[in-house]
Amino acid sequence: MKILGDVFEHDRIRIAGNFIYPGYVVMCGARNAMIDCGLNILGPRYLASLRSLLGSAENLSHLFLTHSHYDHLGAACYLRRKISSLRIGGHEKIESLLVKESVRRRMADLSEIQRAFFPDVESDDVSFEPLALDLKLFGGEQISLGDLHCDVYAAAGHTADSLAYFFPEIGALFAGESIGVPEGKDASGVQVEFLSSYDDYVKTIEQLAALEPKIVCMAHAWIFTDDDARRFFEDSLRATVTYRKMIETALDETNGDVDKAVELIARREYDEKGTIFQERNAYLMNLAAQVRLIAGKKG
Repeated sequence: MKILGDVFEHDRIRIAGNFIYPGYVVMCGARNAMIDCGLNILGPRYLASLRSLLGSAENLSHLFLTHSHYDHLGAACYLRRKISSLRIGGHEKIESLLVKESVRRRMADLSEIQRAFFPDVESDDVSFEPLALDLKLFGGEQISLGDLHCDVYAAAGHTADSLAYFFPEIGALFAGESIGVPEGKDASGVQVEFLSSYDDYVKTIEQLAALEPKIVCMAHAWIFTDDDARRFFEDSLRATVTYRKMIETALDETNGDVDKAVELIARREYDEKGTIFQERNAYLMNLAAQVRLIAGKKG
């Protein structure tokens, strides 16, 4: 099945905050975990959801981050300030990024663009700050959490610091954007998300597909189960190959000019089709990185 997060029901998995920018809460008994924490401006909503779901936010033991983008780790600093016992895990590269003031400022600016969509969000200090990880993860770790355990997988390709989290007892996979994002109002397409490495991205999709998850909790909005989960991996691989060819064609049409190729693709894929719901500035940043990657391969 393809299920929108706002109607998704599972006895072990809940969504905190907002289903477009979900914090997936896995109910593990004594040591509950959350995967990702979306936008910093939604920090108060994640906290309120945790209190509602767990009785107390202090009952959240771990926060696992899939990668270093502002809309996936946004509320980590806020939750660290609010939950004294919280242990945060992610790739070590996250620490080195958030040390940089320019990175934190850029994350804050991108988040503020989203504020127009959440005019009633509670006001609080949601500022970014350097983040010390309690668990520096690389892939290969197995973390015991109450009556479940979490297997950590390196999932490079979307970003170099991407990780995926798999809970084998319930067959649930949380892969961030390392396998792509469902596209369109009915999630019938795939938004391809390689940014750091095309080859690693393909390998990651193949590796995570081999786990045969029963539930794939997507980075934004959707949860796929059973046959639809399996088909998404197949569709994502096909879409990735097609997307690369599309970029190569745009580069040929613009005589290898990366900026012009980005403009051409954005007009065709974002403006004219209207099936990509990512904020436009963030989309253009990601698209430029993808075009540069493929331009380098062509050279």
